[in-house]
Amino acid sequence: MPQPMIDPFGREVSYLRVSVTDRCDFRCVYCMAEDMTFLPKREVLSLEELDRLCSAFIEKGVRKLRLTGGEPLVRKNIMSLIRSLSRHLDSGKLEELTITTNGSQLSRFAQELYDCGVRRINVSIDTLDTAKFKTITRWGDLGKVMDGLRAATAAGLKVKINMVALKGVNEHEIVQMMSWCHEQGYDLTLIETMPLGEINEDRTDQYLPLSTVRERIASEFTLTDIPYKTGGPARYVSVAETGGRVGFITPMTHNFCESCNRVRVTCTGMLYMCLGQDDSADLRAALRASESDELLNDAIDEAIGRKPKGHDFVIDRQTRQPAVTRHMSVTGG
Repeated sequence: MPQPMIDPFGREVSYLRVSVTDRCDFRCVYCMAEDMTFLPKREVLSLEELDRLCSAFIEKGVRKLRLTGGEPLVRKNIMSLIRSLSRHLDSGKLEELTITTNGSQLSRFAQELYDCGVRRINVSIDTLDTAKFKTITRWGDLGKVMDGLRAATAAGLKVKINMVALKGVNEHEIVQMMSWCHEQGYDLTLIETMPLGEINEDRTDQYLPLSTVRERIASEFTLTDIPYKTGGPARYVSVAETGGRVGFITPMTHNFCESCNRVRVTCTGMLYMCLGQDDSADLRAALRASESDELLNDAIDEAIGRKPKGHDFVIDRQTRQPAVTRHMSVTGG
């Protein structure tokens, strides 16, 4: 067995999130500007390079791999990468291969994802109101996403819905979303908006503390903290009345850095040891400098040795600029 990757604070890095593209067919208001300029093709890792990079991390002890974007399923020939990576599931080196998606392409790919060993997906939906969905995503079609969810369920994929809590936008729909998710057999994870990238919006107008949301839910439902984990930062509760689970991702009100086991790689091969810090390592240069993985492994080891203790997210009227300038779609959701 390989030696585990241990950061300076004794945390084992066993979870890798990889953005396979910065492109998306939505333009969600908290994630992207509407008029985005995307990366030129030469800067984006090829599918073969992404396979090699992910495989190197797996050899170094990564057990959970999540492919993200942008929207990962809009990447041309993405299923060839997923099919290739599934060999690590077959060998037992990888415990789980998962996808975060907006759901727009699930009708096309759900069955193939299952056939490639994917058993669980995260789907981002912030409202069940068709008009509001269009407003939040700018380009999205809720009906198409619902078709995709049905295809995912039919294929045997377990679905978790991710909902970004936005003040004055969807805050009064959260209980409705929870009830709907649990009726469908989906878990729900609520996420605080994060100060990433210029978005043409004032995030102080969007930010809704999940501590407030939890209090509102608890006034109507019986919530019990449970130790359930999926490998990510969500803290889960069970809801007695619905029999379902709700997770809370709270980078602002209660950060989860003390147990962070994750690193992220962008579609350009930049390794970010922390979502909320700008420190990074250029793995693309190491990939392209040699056909062997020696330089790549050295670059990974050096970077893990710089993983910080935590992030410094702030959203307030005085701190109007994003904590980091890169968009969430670049780093990977």
